Formats: sequence, structure tokens, C-alpha cells
Amino acid sequence: MARAVFLDLDGTVYRGSEPCRGAQEAIDRIVRMGLPVRYLTNNSAARPIQVTEKLRGLGIPCEPGWVVTSGQVAAQTLVERNIRSVGVVGNPGLFETLAEAGLSAVPFGISEAVVVGICHTFDYAMLQAAADAIRGGAAFLATNADKTYPFEGNRFAPGAGAIVAAVEAASGIPPEIVGKPSPAMAAWAAHSLGVEPSEAVFAGDRPDTDIQSALNAGCLPWLVLTGVTSSPVQGFMGSPTLAGLADYLERNS
Repeated sequence: MARAVFLDLDGTVYRGSEPCRGAQEAIDRIVRMGLPVRYLTNNSAARPIQVTEKLRGLGIPCEPGWVVTSGQVAAQTLVERNIRSVGVVGNPGLFETLAEAGLSAVPFGISEAVVVGICHTFDYAMLQAAADAIRGGAAFLATNADKTYPFEGNRFAPGAGAIVAAVEAASGIPPEIVGKPSPAMAAWAAHSLGVEPSEAVFAGDRPDTDIQSALNAGCLPWLVLTGVTSSPVQGFMGSPTLAGLADYLERNS
């Protein structure tokens, strides 16, 4: 029996500014069952409090501490390695998350590490500077490798993975990916709840990141079809929307 539920966000709970079909009611049902929920997102652009406010604005249950971002995991990884100066390719939310962990954003040329996330101001000069720093010995961390992400209107936007791929190509050095499919976010969420990852169901829309992260962490994976994936994948439990997950949890509570 599950003791916790981990949910991806983009393509699972919402697409852009619109909730995914059935998500609000399903999550309400899960919360009413008494199961703790954690939202695990590869999006490094927003701080957890901003994600919390967005979810609440969409009528989706969320409390402080329920959101874990790839930016938080990147910051934790750097702090654990005693790295303090970071060159950042990212949006303001990533800078703020790193600063909250005591990390200093510095010019790429003097950084101990380069962290790459989604960045709406990414340009050739930034690519050159990041690649030079990595070739010069700076550690190369990517918040995630999602090349696209779904948003409203059944469209897809370039994701952090598209930028990470450019930096990898320019530097010739592969990144360490700290977001999904790494098990780190699931491990963080499980630890915060005092449960084992094997006691959590982890739902998402991407087999290569969400589902693989669940498998890597030892969670029960659950594939939904409201985002990147539109057809069932053989060998994976799942449902068209999160309503199917709520049904499953009710039957197995």
C-alpha cells in the first residue's frame, strides 16, 4: 500500500497556465485519502514558493514544503561538494534558489561549477563563456535534460535540455544531470516524509525522465497521457489522467 504520492508537474498536473484534465479533482481525492503529496519538477525557473502559489491559483492543493525543484537539488549537490562559486545559465528563479543555499553566482571565468537550466535570455556569448569554463575544469551540472516541455494549446516549448545539449556540444563534456531521471528528487521527497521511496507512487508523463526517475529511486511508476506521452507504454502502469491514479489508490488503500 502506498504511503506517499509524488507528482510531476508540467504535462501531469498542468500545461502552462491550465490544469491538466482531471488533475484538480484527482489530487483533491488523494489528499482526502490522507496520502501526503509532493510535487517533483524539473523546472528550475521558479522557486518552490512560486510553484506553490501557481498551484493554489489553479485550485490545486499545495502547501509550503510540498514542492521540490531541480534547482534545489542542484544547490544541495553543490553545497555537499563544498562548491560555493557558480556560473549560471538560467532564469532568475534559479539564481535565487542557489543564493538561498549560500552559493554565489560569479562570472563563468572564475566559477568552480557551471549550472545550466532553462534560460530565456540564452545567447551565443553565454554559450561561449559557459563552454570555456567547463573546458577549463569547472564542474558541469544540468538541472535536467528535458528538450521540450508541454504548455497550453497542445504545444511544446524548448526546454532546458535544448540548452544543455548546446553547452555539451560546445564544451565537448557531458553534464551531470541532477534532476529527473536522477533519483535525487524522489529521495529528497521521501526523506522529508519519513518514508522509503518504495512506499511512494510516482506519476509523470515522460517515460525517459519521470518514469525512469521513479524506477531509479525504487518508487512505483505511474504514466499519465496528458503531456508528452499520448499512448500507453507497454510494461508501465498508468492511466489517461490522474483520475486513474486516484482510482487505483482508493482500491488499494
